[in-house]
Amino acid sequence: MIGTITERDAVQEPVVVSAAEAVSDEQLVAMLVDCARSEGLQLTGEGGLLQQLTKRFLESALDETEGGGGGHPT
Repeated sequence: MIGTITERDAVQEPVVVSAAEAVSDEQLVAMLVDCARSEGLQLTGEGGLLQQLTKRFLESALDETEGGGGGHPT
């Protein structure tokens, strides 16, 4: 049968591995630094990678302490 997919022919759902499970912390940091450098982003200073990561980290921590309400200004 052309154009019909039966249950028998259906593809199983792929197993999705999260990025956290796929790479170590050191590898993840190296990937972030490499990506930032390749895009011309400074690692430190105003608007740099460190500042952006710190902001996201603090916002995530604040969200958790507030129950995920997101009631803080960005």
